[in-house]
Amino acid sequence: MLSGARWDADKVRDDLGTHVIEYLRDPEAVLVFDETGFLKKGEKSVGVARQYSGTAGKVENCQIGVFLAYATPRGRTFLDRTLYLPKEEWAEDEPRREAAGGPEEVEELATKGELARKMIERTLEAEVVPASWVDGRRGLRQRRRVAPVVGEPG
Repeated sequence: MLSGARWDADKVRDDLGTHVIEYLRDPEAVLVFDETGFLKKGEKSVGVARQYSGTAGKVENCQIGVFLAYATPRGRTFLDRTLYLPKEEWAEDEPRREAAGGPEEVEELATKGELARKMIERTLEAEVVPASWVDGRRGLRQRRRVAPVVGEPG
């Protein structure tokens, strides 16, 4: 059923925010982002390329997903996800993306850190979930809606 069903992943993501408010809402929550590699043998899955995968600990043929999670003392859940598109192999190759069912347009060539920042900003701008910390990059502190980044001085 899941492989044949048509559904809008972004709408599912947005509905998840409602669940988070209802069950996990916590002003001391932490937004956490990380990347994960998915090893692949072929070349047709969107974003697959020979690239470094922390999961494998070396350069492998894989996809890289960037994920945003919400962590509270009451529980944890994923909030958002995006697929990293290597520049030459995917981001700049519209026919290949189309043939693989990938995104029609790529807004800009984004690093994994930029993808994570966009997800965090989208979450904070929606004002769906409160959070006091972000386990992430230095530039996020400029938003003034989250405390300093974990591990970053003052």
